[in-house]
Amino acid sequence: MAISKQRKEESLAQYNDWVKRSEAVILVEYTGAKMKSLDAIRAKVRETGGEFHIVKNTLARRALKENGVEFPADYFVKSTAISFAFQDPASTAKALTDATKGNEFVKVKGGLMGGKSLSPAQVKALSEMPPLPVMRATLLGVLQAPASKLVRTLAEPARGLAAVIKAHAEQTPAAA
Repeated sequence: MAISKQRKEESLAQYNDWVKRSEAVILVEYTGAKMKSLDAIRAKVRETGGEFHIVKNTLARRALKENGVEFPADYFVKSTAISFAFQDPASTAKALTDATKGNEFVKVKGGLMGGKSLSPAQVKALSEMPPLPVMRATLLGVLQAPASKLVRTLAEPARGLAAVIKAHAEQTPAAA
C-alpha cells in the first residue's frame, strides 16, 4: 500500500526524533509474526521506557543516515521493526530478547549504541547485562567499601579499649 509524500515526511520526522532521543537502536526482523506477538513485544519494551515500531526500510535507512548512522545494507532486507531505548539500553534489549524467545518468526538483526553498530551477538550480550539501577548500586557499593573499611579500622582501637574497661569493671565488683 503506497503512502502519500506528506505521510512519508511525517514518518521520517518521527523516526529522526526517535533516533536523536534514543540511547540505543535495535533492529528486528519479524517475517511471519502475528500481530498479537508484536503487540506483546511492544508492551514489554514500553515497560522499560522504550518504543518498538514497525518501520519502512527506506524511510528508516534515510532517517538513520540523516543522523549520521550507517548500518550494513543487509539489515534493511525483508520486514524490519526497530526498538528505541530512550532510558536504559540494557533493559530494553533484555525486554526485547525475552519477548522474542520461543518466537521463531522474530529475530534480532543488529543494533546501534553510542554511534557504533552492534551485531546480533552484541545485542544479546547487552541484554544479559544487569539493568542500570543494579549497575549503579554495584558501583556505589564498590565506591563505599574502602570508606566503610577505614571507619571500622579507626573505630576498632576504641572498641577494644571499651571492652577492656567493661571487663575490668565487671571483675572489680565481683572481687570486692
